[in-house]
Amino acid sequence: MSATSAVPILMYHAVGPDPAPATLGLSVTPEAFAAQMEVVAERGFTPLTTAALATAWRTGAPLPARPLLVTFDDGYEGVHRYALPVLAKHSFASTVFVSTGWLPGRHTTGGALDTMLDWGQVRELADAGTEIGGHSHTHPQLDQLDAARLRFETLRCREIVGEELGAAPVSFAYPYGYSSRRVRRTVREAGFTQALAVGNALARRRQGPYALERVTVRRSTGIGEFTRLVEGRAVARNFAADRAMTKGYAIARRARGAVRGHWI
Repeated sequence: MSATSAVPILMYHAVGPDPAPATLGLSVTPEAFAAQMEVVAERGFTPLTTAALATAWRTGAPLPARPLLVTFDDGYEGVHRYALPVLAKHSFASTVFVSTGWLPGRHTTGGALDTMLDWGQVRELADAGTEIGGHSHTHPQLDQLDAARLRFETLRCREIVGEELGAAPVSFAYPYGYSSRRVRRTVREAGFTQALAVGNALARRRQGPYALERVTVRRSTGIGEFTRLVEGRAVARNFAADRAMTKGYAIARRARGAVRGHWI
């Protein structure tokens, strides 16, 4: 595969038949997820971890002919219950980005939107070959935090995952997809070597290791639309409304950050 080629990075959240209302729109049913992974297999894609893709792009190492990433944000329990068996069936790699304060146990801070993975399940995912990445500690809008809180959110997340799994994570996903130069610098300084945004576009090497873009898979994503997404067809049209809203949010967020004195 050419180093300049685009790679679809799929962004999932909850997987389950009856998710909490707060996660419904960004969830998929177990049946939909299984059908989507069948498409990935039938179309000849090779799912990689986030770290594997970033390392290849950083070093120039060869990639499979049709690389693709399957990623999950937040750390919902259904990823273990429903997604892991499907991924194992196809021998697919994936990355789960956990918000460490949302997971039950001694590190919990509350605030989770649905039933979350426990650390035993996270370890089982890791043992099955899933990359475990960081998604902050309490899932805030990182670009709106002051410097001290921003450092805490990134460092604490990395410390907890390292403590629980015996190896610190190297990949990060920005909560809500929001970042800035200051956020990206802090994530790098915390020890993460790559990070994913949202963007609803295909990932390309030129985006840089700390701003790789993903496409959102929703409850409303039909199998035809999903197939077009992984094939890279009509991505801009499918997400035109999302991209317009994102631009509007960015302007508002820059204004708020400037008032608070920490948008850089």
